Amino acid sequence: MLTHQREAAIVDRVRRAGSATVDELSQLLAVSGTTIRRDLERLELAGSLRRVHGGAKPAETPDDEYPDLDPDAGEKLVVAAATADLIGDGQVVLLDIGHTTLAIARQLKDRPVTIVTNNLWILRALGDHPTCTLILLGGAVGSKPGTVSGPLTEQMLALIRADVAVISSGGIRPDGSVVTDLNQEAGIKDRMRRAADRSILVATSLKFPGEGVYRIASIRDFESVVTTPGSGTATLEAAAEHGTRIVLAE
Repeated sequence: MLTHQREAAIVDRVRRAGSATVDELSQLLAVSGTTIRRDLERLELAGSLRRVHGGAKPAETPDDEYPDLDPDAGEKLVVAAATADLIGDGQVVLLDIGHTTLAIARQLKDRPVTIVTNNLWILRALGDHPTCTLILLGGAVGSKPGTVSGPLTEQMLALIRADVAVISSGGIRPDGSVVTDLNQEAGIKDRMRRAADRSILVATSLKFPGEGVYRIASIRDFESVVTTPGSGTATLEAAAEHGTRIVLAE
């Protein structure tokens, strides 16, 4: 089945059923979960559906429906609110890819800040907003749908000095390794962290240990970690002993 045929089948299934999980779509179309996730990201960017943790729902569905498909949706919102409180007016903020960083951008849209990002969903949400200033990093589109990455992105990051970088991840291992599932994104995230005076790692409790094989940095490399109760206690305690500030958002 060609990509466009598979995507048409996904949209049809989601609209007919009202929602669909990655596992259901993977079994239905006989492809891997990774392939389905990338299809969902492309379809969300095109406005054909709304991607949630674990699956998708119709594009017009309100945020508060189908909470079972996004078990940490509420945690992402409280993490976003707590993170926005750590950012001052007038500051330059680097935001990387992810649903949590998109939620943070929405928290900041009415504030006089400058957001620098490689997240195309942030561009879609804030591109014409009059209060905050948005700078989109250049580069190749498509290493992961909804993102910009590659050598050009790294070159632009070398020219930027931000007040704060907010970084998401696929998971935080018990030894403190912060990981993601894409090698190229790991390098971009680390460059963002090093391009700012201070860095904040955002992670819901499900990110302990989460998923990913490519190391971004150590949790100890971040000035602050914003997470939720129930996260990896031993990992956070070790980071706190090293001097990392732990913010529990409730």
